[in-house]
Amino acid sequence: MATILIIGASRGIGLATLKAALKAGHAVRALARSAAGIPVTDPNLEKFTGDALDPATVRAALQGVDAVIQTLGVSPSPEMVFNSTRLFSDATRILVAAMEECGVKRLICLTGFGAGDSRNHGSFLFNSAFRLFLGRVYSDKDVQERIIQESGLDWVIARPVILTSGPFTGKYRVLVDPRDWRCGFITRADVADFLVKQISDDTYLHRTPVLTS
Repeated sequence: MATILIIGASRGIGLATLKAALKAGHAVRALARSAAGIPVTDPNLEKFTGDALDPATVRAALQGVDAVIQTLGVSPSPEMVFNSTRLFSDATRILVAAMEECGVKRLICLTGFGAGDSRNHGSFLFNSAFRLFLGRVYSDKDVQERIIQESGLDWVIARPVILTSGPFTGKYRVLVDPRDWRCGFITRADVADFLVKQISDDTYLHRTPVLTS
């Protein structure tokens, strides 16, 4: 089994991924500013408190790991709609440079349906709402994806559709053909399952699949 660094592991999809990785038998190092508050106790879990925007912290967190799962997110707020962000691109630029310096090759990154060339593949209503509420966030995710794609890392970029809090089903679909891309719903537990499987599976290496139920 592998030692995995999960960035953004304190809540949401990051927390679900942490639980899935531990269940799969991996050792997990969880990097988050609020890592001490992660509501999981396990002998294979190391809670690493720090900021993903601090290069020294990221380099330290990478020591001894085999792969990285990046699950950064932002909380819904008016600022998300009206203000631009560089969280995703800045953190990814720091991470990629640190991984290349430390010799860690495998990066599994969570972005979302609507990032990169999956934009405008939803319905008219979805696309309109997307541009209004998430356009600024996803403009930065576009940059995030380009940084990863232009790196020399072994990467997978996962683009889930709308996330729900339902249970693990194992019945999700992994869509690589743009003609199949469309909006839908998927549980965080199912997304976490896919992310963890990419630690050792090369099927989607250097690809950007859309995940849906």
